[in-house]
Amino acid sequence: MKTANDRRLQQVHDWLAQTLGSTDFSLAPASADASFRRYFRVCQAGQSYIVMDAPPEQEDCRPFIAVAALFRQLGLNTPRVLAQDLAQGLLLLDDLGERLYLPELNEETADKLYGDAIQALLTLQSAPAEVVQAVALPAYDRPLLLDEMGLFRDWYLQRHLGLSLNKHDRAVLDTLFSFLAEAALSQSQVIVHRDYHSRNLLVCESRPDTPSGSNPGILDFQDAVMGPPSYDLVSLLRDCYIVWPRQRVEIWVAQYFEQAQARGILPAAMSQAQFMRDFDLMGIQRHLKASGIFARLNYRDNKPGYLNDIPRTLGYITSIGASWPELEDFLGLLDRWHATTAVAG
Repeated sequence: MKTANDRRLQQVHDWLAQTLGSTDFSLAPASADASFRRYFRVCQAGQSYIVMDAPPEQEDCRPFIAVAALFRQLGLNTPRVLAQDLAQGLLLLDDLGERLYLPELNEETADKLYGDAIQALLTLQSAPAEVVQAVALPAYDRPLLLDEMGLFRDWYLQRHLGLSLNKHDRAVLDTLFSFLAEAALSQSQVIVHRDYHSRNLLVCESRPDTPSGSNPGILDFQDAVMGPPSYDLVSLLRDCYIVWPRQRVEIWVAQYFEQAQARGILPAAMSQAQFMRDFDLMGIQRHLKASGIFARLNYRDNKPGYLNDIPRTLGYITSIGASWPELEDFLGLLDRWHATTAVAG
């Protein structure tokens, strides 16, 4: 008996044959992400494409198409949508290559690669008001921020660690989540990619159709919102998949800060210390969310590999959180929870 994935793959193959006008092509897995989407590399007559398989009952391709067009309008290097079938949840895209940032980052390359990624981010955040208004991206509002942090409670603490939270524990978490949400909402508003990290950026060569330069190639942008300027920067520099020394991160943050202020992205009166606070607290919010998502990917979606990323992600919370008195109660609880579950295990 064929599985649902087998039937879906046949559907992809049949659509490609119709779209490309031939069955003379090869189809191989390109990547998967932390959703129900899959990507395949299609090769035909020396030309390479990517097909995005997004089952319509679980994914909506329209935000991908809209945000891809927005980013390209701004001069950023995102895949072109060459063909689409929304009813089937299939898109044929440009192939930007296989050189993900993550394996390419090292002591010698980091300054250049992060420099390019920061320039692209500044371009995104400098989008003219009329362009932003025309797209009408959703807001990174308080309910969304709180829902994301709730993933840490529901999937990491309760599901993964098996904790039963008492009234005091929940009050500490509620206070923390509210504090972090308010810190995020106090920042200015820009376009936020929302997953701007080393597994969604590609090392690319120059392309004439991208005025701002072609590196990096930018992927997985369909969940873009309007939100804090520190969010994508912390995704990039405090990446859940690679860690850099704190001093080096702060140098990159300072470089961004100077340019963002010059472009009017950040208020002229803001000090670098104020922005560093925004950056730190935004990172705590993101890493709480990510820890919960990684646990959910294991238990709900049968993707256990992401569990290996939780210790690194929690490491940011404990090391950075120690600098902020508002996190003292929570960090004390986190230590106790981990000690309790370690003994129980």
